[in-house]
Amino acid sequence: MTPPSRAKEKKRNIKPRDLRTTLFNIPKIDLHRHLEGSLRLSTLADIAHQHGVDLPSLSLEELRPYVQVVDDTPDFQGFLAKFTLLRRFYSSREAVERIAYEAVADAAADNVHYLELRISPVALALNQGFNFEDVVDWVILAVNRAQEYYNIQVRLIVLTNRHEPQYANQLAEIAVDRKDQGIVALDLAGDEVNFPALDNFIEPFQWAKKQGLHITVHAAEVGPPINAKAAVEQLGAERIGHGIRVREDIAVMDFINRQQIPLEICPTSNLQTGALPRLSQHPLFPFYKIGIPVTINTDDPSISNTTLTDEFLMATGGAGVPFRALCQMILYAAKAAFLPEPEKARLVDWFTKVLSKYTSGGLSG
Repeated sequence: MTPPSRAKEKKRNIKPRDLRTTLFNIPKIDLHRHLEGSLRLSTLADIAHQHGVDLPSLSLEELRPYVQVVDDTPDFQGFLAKFTLLRRFYSSREAVERIAYEAVADAAADNVHYLELRISPVALALNQGFNFEDVVDWVILAVNRAQEYYNIQVRLIVLTNRHEPQYANQLAEIAVDRKDQGIVALDLAGDEVNFPALDNFIEPFQWAKKQGLHITVHAAEVGPPINAKAAVEQLGAERIGHGIRVREDIAVMDFINRQQIPLEICPTSNLQTGALPRLSQHPLFPFYKIGIPVTINTDDPSISNTTLTDEFLMATGGAGVPFRALCQMILYAAKAAFLPEPEKARLVDWFTKVLSKYTSGGLSG
């Protein structure tokens, strides 16, 4: 018997061996990608050599397990620990700009046409004693150069971590001050298991939203479903990062559906953090079938050794998402983009027209 996913591929005349090529060629959107999780391993080695970064090893292959998930047992804390070593690499302005430029270049090389890149000023600045404002400006400059050269549209999201509430007000002010320079939103990320409370973030997030920034929050990734509802109600979240555990609470899932809160799903990351035991149990397609606007993203492409094309392959293969639904999820991402309405309308219109070439009968714009 032909597996369901392959049956659908044959029905669309897409041979399995050609599926990767097709998914690569489709223009895509990544709404959930961390700059600090997008460093090329070759660049890490270069920076280590040039700036004398103290590392367990200078061998690329020996360094890999420290900064990339290789054969790790799925574990949320283990996944987050990769960022601890990565903080050592933002050793100069040149290093920060190179990392930001290459992150955009790598997205463009995977046929990503619209990217929202999250940056953690604390991660980029603290170890080296840089000013938060400076590192944000360096990233903005590098991203602007890259998006012009590679013909990709990029917007930035300033991220604050749950375990570092002392920086939340300052980061909100930095983001608001640069909202005309490509920064479109504020994000809360980090360890929602040991730091579930939102009290310290309510004031800066609500203030930032009143100043015109959008809000997205990592929630219900490995923490309880109610975290997603709290992020919407207390912080004003318009999108939820991950949110896969809302499937465990019908009331929360119904809330997310009724509010039409887009979920930024990252399949590979969800497996590597242990948020899900296996891909076949991923709620991506069940969410889609009940009407939740789900999107597919990379999270941390370098740490997870993935691309957005890989994530789409995982979704249509192991998670059982039909090809047409993948295209609709791209359209959901366009509609969820943190752009002014006229810009968003143009983005949605462009993707609707382009994606209709890959589907019979078009898609709902």
